[in-house]
Amino acid sequence: MNKTVDCLEMDNTLEKYHLPTMYTIEFIFGIIGNSIVVFGYLFCLKVWKSGNIYLFNLSLSDFVFLCTLPMLVTSYSKGKWTYGNMLCQSNRFMLHVNLYTSILFLTFISIDRYMLMQYPFRDHFLHKRKIAVVSSVAIWILVILELVPIITFIESRNTASDNQCTDYTSSGDPAKSLIYNIYLTLLGFVIPLCVMCFFYLKMVIFLRKHSERLSAAQHLEKPLSLVIIALVIFSLFFTPFHIMRNVRIASRMESWKLSLCTQNIINTIYIITMPIAFLNSVINPVFYFLMGDHFREMLMSKVRQLLISWL
Repeated sequence: MNKTVDCLEMDNTLEKYHLPTMYTIEFIFGIIGNSIVVFGYLFCLKVWKSGNIYLFNLSLSDFVFLCTLPMLVTSYSKGKWTYGNMLCQSNRFMLHVNLYTSILFLTFISIDRYMLMQYPFRDHFLHKRKIAVVSSVAIWILVILELVPIITFIESRNTASDNQCTDYTSSGDPAKSLIYNIYLTLLGFVIPLCVMCFFYLKMVIFLRKHSERLSAAQHLEKPLSLVIIALVIFSLFFTPFHIMRNVRIASRMESWKLSLCTQNIINTIYIITMPIAFLNSVINPVFYFLMGDHFREMLMSKVRQLLISWL
């Protein structure tokens, strides 16, 4: 009997303690890291290139996610949602907007890094700033459009004894939700991952062909390292989350005939993967210091100028 009770309470315990703790850590470090990046781009960068535009939009996407965290931390720690149905839907919607815009901007950064390797003098049309701006706007529009259906699945329960903003996986008709989630997983995660792997392989092949030019190969290691880091983020952060999200939704279907205890165990594992997936908002600022273009040097130079002026 006690084991059954413990099984049914595992997900509630994690929601109350694990999620607020992880989201608070992500909020603190994410705000600090992305604020430094935005400051660096707005006040230090004089010439904007295609890669800078994608990375700046990646930071904006992270800020969208970070804005959702204070309400989430408060609601999870208190065990209830007090902000109404509209804010419940918009909060969950923005959280997913961050996830899929981040994935697409990381993908476009990989493409841009390969084009930089292939055309080091930036003479390709994909390196033009106008193309990068148009692509960035298209990414935002595409993600918003593909996530509009998710609003219909998100719901808040406001009764005298229960005020909850339920997660997308725990809301709506599981059969319809699973169909949509499979589509979202393929379009928003699997396809971008395949594209990133393709350009990673193209980079490796390119470096092998030019291995006799040692100095050139060494110079091109930095673009390759960016794609490797992006692939690591995809593999470690996003894959478990997408797998468990589909399993969690499917587990709610009557055809699976799972016990409440088994469903709660699945939900518990899914809850563990949630904040891991959004750790990308903390890790992403690393890209700004690895991307080249002397970003770190420009940022430190600006900081030194400010310190000298204040002193």
